[in-house]
Amino acid sequence: MSANEPSEQPAEAPVEASSEPITLKVKAQDGSEIFFKIRPSTQLKKLMDSYCQRQGVDPKTVRFLFEGTRINETSTPRELGMQNDDSIDAMVEQRGGLGLL
Repeated sequence: MSANEPSEQPAEAPVEASSEPITLKVKAQDGSEIFFKIRPSTQLKKLMDSYCQRQGVDPKTVRFLFEGTRINETSTPRELGMQNDDSIDAMVEQRGGLGLL
């Protein structure tokens, strides 16, 4: 085999290669971080709900982003190509504004 052929998997193998849990970091806007272990085939709704419960916020008011793209609750880490130690951004949705006229 030549050096250009992929004969060995890299140390950071893609999630598709394993069903072992991976660690994902959820970062809030204030800089706080919470770590979760999740299987690549588990829907991210489980992680999202757990994060919101720990933070004491309504899940309907938080948006989760991976690499700048909003995460769908039914998506899995495997579908999104997430790897161990990847980060998810948690953004609190702001509604309303100045209502005085």
